[in-house]
Amino acid sequence: MEAMPCQNQRLGPRPQDEPPAAATTTATASGGSRLIRFAEPSEDSGCPSPDSSSSSSNGVAAAPAPVPAGEGGAPAIGPQLKLLPMNDQLRELQTIIRDKKSSRGDFVFSADRLIRLVVEEGLNQLPYTECTVTTPTGHKYEGVRFEKGNCGVSIMRSGSPCPSPLSCHRVLLCVLLLAGEAMEQGLRDCCRSIRIGKILIQSDEETQRAKVYYAKFPPDIYRRKVLLMYPILSTGNTVIEAVKVLVEHGVQPSVIILLSLFSTPHGAKSIIQEFPEITILTTEVHPVAPTHFGQKYFGTD
Repeated sequence: MEAMPCQNQRLGPRPQDEPPAAATTTATASGGSRLIRFAEPSEDSGCPSPDSSSSSSNGVAAAPAPVPAGEGGAPAIGPQLKLLPMNDQLRELQTIIRDKKSSRGDFVFSADRLIRLVVEEGLNQLPYTECTVTTPTGHKYEGVRFEKGNCGVSIMRSGSPCPSPLSCHRVLLCVLLLAGEAMEQGLRDCCRSIRIGKILIQSDEETQRAKVYYAKFPPDIYRRKVLLMYPILSTGNTVIEAVKVLVEHGVQPSVIILLSLFSTPHGAKSIIQEFPEITILTTEVHPVAPTHFGQKYFGTD
């Protein structure tokens, strides 16, 4: 009996006019490959615009060009930074989150939708194998199955000092609401059984530099691919410290996918300069980040 193809499987031959450099190709365990395409940042600023994504003949957004130099002559960020394909729906969610007049209900609803979009695309970067299943009607269906060995890690950030590691355990429930915890539910909604670690980072009372006070991971995290979650990249210092902790636990930067909602050019550039093999997935690169995100999301503003 003829097998039914997966819905997004290319049925015909690859069009010859498609430029091979317009996509990132990821090999699968079965010898096949999948095409990953992203939006193209705007040429005149560090952020995408609704009409900034180009399309190929099959209607899929093209791969990103490096984000252009920002003010002050900063160099291009590089292909490690990937943007979700821009559309009016995505832009509206970004607008509601940035609008100071938005009610908290609208803000949280829009933030959860944006988180879900980023998480879904982050999961799309994980490896999978092709498989064939049998439908209830007896037909064979050619699909895919994600490989095991993935986990999430949320970065929890607080500006208040933490006097000792023991007290960190007591204040953990208070401070974790300020950052990556906002994205955990979106990941759990997509992967019910995925394991999630946590990193608590606070500002040092004397130097005001980011300092790790607490980290808890799956014991075999060094063998897993990591979805690192932090919604707002401003300076990038917090994420850099978090990645250092992961590296100390045996995680290679090449298997880390940083999921973020908004990023500044400086923040993304700082992370990539420190860890050139990391992948950053976000919806927007803009000089002004919505740093009020955590306070408004959890009602502490």
